Amino acid sequence: MGEVRRYPNGAFNWIDLVTPDVSEAKAFYAGLFGWETEDLPARGGAAYTMCRLGGEDVAAIHEHTADERAWWSSFISVDDVDKTTARAIELGATALRGPVDMAASRTSLIRDPGGAIVSLWQAKGHIGASLVNELGTWTWNELGTADLDAAKEFYGELLGWSADDVTGPLPRASFTLGTLLVGGAHALTPQEGDQSRWTVSFRVADADEAIARVQALGGAVLLPPMDIPIGRFAIVADPAGAPFTVSAFAAPFQGVDGS
Repeated sequence: MGEVRRYPNGAFNWIDLVTPDVSEAKAFYAGLFGWETEDLPARGGAAYTMCRLGGEDVAAIHEHTADERAWWSSFISVDDVDKTTARAIELGATALRGPVDMAASRTSLIRDPGGAIVSLWQAKGHIGASLVNELGTWTWNELGTADLDAAKEFYGELLGWSADDVTGPLPRASFTLGTLLVGGAHALTPQEGDQSRWTVSFRVADADEAIARVQALGGAVLLPPMDIPIGRFAIVADPAGAPFTVSAFAAPFQGVDGS
């Protein structure tokens, strides 16, 4: 169910963690999700750590300077990163880096008109995550934004996403690409501040057990477990402060899945 061999244009395809302490991060996520890691050579001499589960690529970790925050980055697969980056700029986004050639992709880093940062990825030998939606793997991307309507318009124009409003306690929408559910967005709450951002979620068997393990491994709980219609989730942070969500839900819910 969770194995992926291709991603369509406009679907999330990869995540990586930038952190000031790669060794600490490797130990934390291995303890939490059972990931195996391999350090691969990268530009500038710093290693790019590939994270795998059952031999399948699920994420990556690389070093950030100590004065920058630790964060999980989201990548969107596109057929032509130069063309898509140029179109994003036309729609009001800012190009922060690239497009630039990497070892197995050509990527750019953009800030959308609402201030959220996301990367665009044109595959050149590496599609991104080859296992998603399974226990211990990435399963969802959620945008918290100060202007939900503007975000729906931007990503719709840029990537062809359709936005459907979701009934709930705060303004929220789900994004689809054809029949593929690709992510969600919500209006920022006062507790989240005013900085728009993309966040990532990982699937776990039990949200309460997961947060206990997070704390035992040196992480922190940012939002205690909450029940939602499809299951139960909590927002946590790793020891360096990178936030992410752990979600427990039953099949057949599908999050990230480009197959």
